[in-house]
Amino acid sequence: MSQRTMTDGTAAAPDGPGKQTTVGIGGAAESSDMVLNIGPQHPSTHGVLRLRLVLDGELISEVEPVVGYMHRGAEKLFEARDYRQIIVLANRHDWLSAFSNELGVVLAVERMLGMEVPERAVWTRTLLAELNRVLNHLMFLGSYPLELGGITPVFHAFREREELQHVMEEISGGRMHYMFNRVGGLKEDLPAGWQGRARQAVADVRSRMGVFDRLVTGNEIFRGRTRGVGVLDRATAHAYGVSGPIARASGVDFDLRRDEPYLAYGELRDTLQVVTRTEGDCLARFEVLLEQAHNSLDLADACLDRLSQLPPGPVNQRLPKVLKAPEGATYAWTENPLGLNGYYLVSKGEKTPYRLKLRSASFNNIQALTELLPGTLVADMVAILGSFFFVVGDIDK
Repeated sequence: MSQRTMTDGTAAAPDGPGKQTTVGIGGAAESSDMVLNIGPQHPSTHGVLRLRLVLDGELISEVEPVVGYMHRGAEKLFEARDYRQIIVLANRHDWLSAFSNELGVVLAVERMLGMEVPERAVWTRTLLAELNRVLNHLMFLGSYPLELGGITPVFHAFREREELQHVMEEISGGRMHYMFNRVGGLKEDLPAGWQGRARQAVADVRSRMGVFDRLVTGNEIFRGRTRGVGVLDRATAHAYGVSGPIARASGVDFDLRRDEPYLAYGELRDTLQVVTRTEGDCLARFEVLLEQAHNSLDLADACLDRLSQLPPGPVNQRLPKVLKAPEGATYAWTENPLGLNGYYLVSKGEKTPYRLKLRSASFNNIQALTELLPGTLVADMVAILGSFFFVVGDIDK
């Protein structure tokens, strides 16, 4: 490409994509910042997220997460569905945590109704919520090393997911969207012999979880790519409302299951461990996720022990044909696998919600990138982004 000569005698160097470099008479180069779009990606990956980066050489100087590509207006659709039908809408925003999403909705409606669910339903819900947490974490335990160039862990992760998917599919018929929660309890009781099969699946998965310690966290290349990279300090996590494993990796010692117990978590204090780190880097976030998966398997075993001791009984409440919540408002929140999920429910006494506002974990978590990415290298961007363990549907709702 020929060099262009300016009218003032200076020469303009060949233009790169999105960036212009001007060479003065003295040979000094002056360059403007480059604006680089990361995404939007195809939905068959992690979802449609776009990052607008402003680069100064190889350093990121500004970042803007551009969200909304997958927005389906779930909060508005809640207003046109009755209290039984809204469960299917809330089920889908975080497609890796479907059971936990359902749970938040039914807890909010049950609180509005002043309804107590049977004890068997409480313990079964707790069990399935923890199995769903392991399924969620296994996806990221496999996909995060894949994003850094390590292909093997994802095969181990999917093998363990299949073990647990089998028992979840047996009770609900679904592999991703279970639709097993109901207002007042659960769809139906557990199949005969299911508890034994679930206990065996938990034991099998636990026996092989050590592969992630050896293959991933013990890998010097992985540690080199993640240690000290993308440090999120505790103050920034608080400022942006970051929650879940990402916040706990930055020293935020908060977990609703312990601090505001719901379901049967109040009786599981001896088994429940809130895993924290202080480093706040990519490695710490991965370690927290891995240790939480270990602890969720222990919680699942404790729930199975308790269920085996309970006498046979109902798993749901009888509801009227037309279910109406009394006039008023309530807020129910749960410790979802990716962080805090909240449901603000407003009722005018009709069979549909007047308003149902969803507070999703990934939406808040991803906003912290505006503080975290500036000053880091472009080469570290993928490692940082992947360590935020988000689902794009959970951002866009």
